[in-house]
Amino acid sequence: MYRMIEKKKIARWVVAAYIALLVSFSTFVLMDTFVIEKAYGALETTSENQKDVQSGGTNAEVTDTTYKDANKEVTLTTYREGETTVYVADIALNEGENIKTALAQNTYGKNIKASTSETADENKAVLAVNGDFYGARNSGYVIRNGQLLRSEMSSSEQEDLVIYEDGNMEIIKEGDITAEELLEKGAVNVFSFGPGLIENGEIIVDSSDEVGKAMASNPRTAIGRISDNHYVLVVSDGRTSESEGLSLSELAQFMKGLGVTTAYNLDGGGSSTMYFNGNVVNNPTTNGQSIKEREVSDIVYV
Repeated sequence: MYRMIEKKKIARWVVAAYIALLVSFSTFVLMDTFVIEKAYGALETTSENQKDVQSGGTNAEVTDTTYKDANKEVTLTTYREGETTVYVADIALNEGENIKTALAQNTYGKNIKASTSETADENKAVLAVNGDFYGARNSGYVIRNGQLLRSEMSSSEQEDLVIYEDGNMEIIKEGDITAEELLEKGAVNVFSFGPGLIENGEIIVDSSDEVGKAMASNPRTAIGRISDNHYVLVVSDGRTSESEGLSLSELAQFMKGLGVTTAYNLDGGGSSTMYFNGNVVNNPTTNGQSIKEREVSDIVYV
């Protein structure tokens, strides 16, 4: 009897130790995924980017909804699409100018984050939206400002957006080309989120593409190209009584109506933020209960 009691005690101890170990490991995995910062290196600043930061838009004409200087012109328009508020920044750039990106704290790494507005302020951005939140994942191509930061493929079917040095945009599948080959082709920035929304003026998503990214209407962020040197950045509010949000197919339909020929879905939900002329212009929210920016890994800006 004594031995049986002792065996039961040992068994309970082993089970308790196993549960404690499992909880500790699960906690570490969650902390490693979402909390623990890991810096892998600083993003190099090109002389052209540094010139833009130093100039800060000298002699610009600015209103609540427009910005114009010698290199760019931005017009902000607010739409009501069904039960959703959508913000569209129409961007016209001079020849040789391009859409830019910046990383939180100017650092490439995991869980290195800042609000979209904070990173925008640091880079003297006129206009900015959240990027692809690369730091929340361990794979997927990352090229920023012509630097190859991550070449590990997410999946052969993962759709990325490539922005080339000449301003052209292309949607590719990671299984069709390596990150190194994209760099050789002149890729300046590569975003790995998706999916692609429009190619060659045709919508390439439908309701089945919601699975895995989002099952219903949500806040969205997207980037699109209309023609040479003519782009749009789009953010929709969502998850509130004032603004329902958009599905991916609804977002694609909306952007096609703007004349967009190439469009790509960036990180959405609580990350979706648009910053313009020093202010956050949309209503970012994660749960619909409070309006607050989510800290993210990167931004897209001009």
